[in-house]
Amino acid sequence: MKNSFETQRLNIRPITTSDASFVLELMNTPKWIQFIGDRNVRTVEDAENYIKEKALKQLATHGYGNNVIIRKSDDEKLGTCGVYHREGKKQPDIGFAFLPSFEGKGYAFEATSKLIEIMKLNHGLSELSAYTLEENSASRKLLERLGFGLKGVGTLPTSDEELLHYYRKL
Repeated sequence: MKNSFETQRLNIRPITTSDASFVLELMNTPKWIQFIGDRNVRTVEDAENYIKEKALKQLATHGYGNNVIIRKSDDEKLGTCGVYHREGKKQPDIGFAFLPSFEGKGYAFEATSKLIEIMKLNHGLSELSAYTLEENSASRKLLERLGFGLKGVGTLPTSDEELLHYYRKL
């Protein structure tokens, strides 16, 4: 698939509507709801529409967006990572989420490290932002390990919630 890439343990490819069941499960995990927010995705059809409206539009416009992370050893879908352009934001931002059973195993670092490399080499990006809640310590630790520094506080266009804004030159 175009825009797919891999690491030692993972295949990473753009999300498609065939991932709707997985996306439904992921978007309804407690940490997604707590740290990313409830997107009211309750059915496979809702997930398909979310993928079409959010992910596929960005992929068509920018050539990249949200990706599904798949473990090579058993083709298990573990999570997602991507780079997103948000209305009113200068830099695109990176994001990631995993099913609870796959957290803490190094998959997020492995996938997002490679994603950052791909964004620089294949898409010419020179900087990235990231946003997370202050209480999301796992996300903050990963961002710092990936070389992001805390820039300040900000918000995303879809919410007035105050988030920590991380930044990194590539």
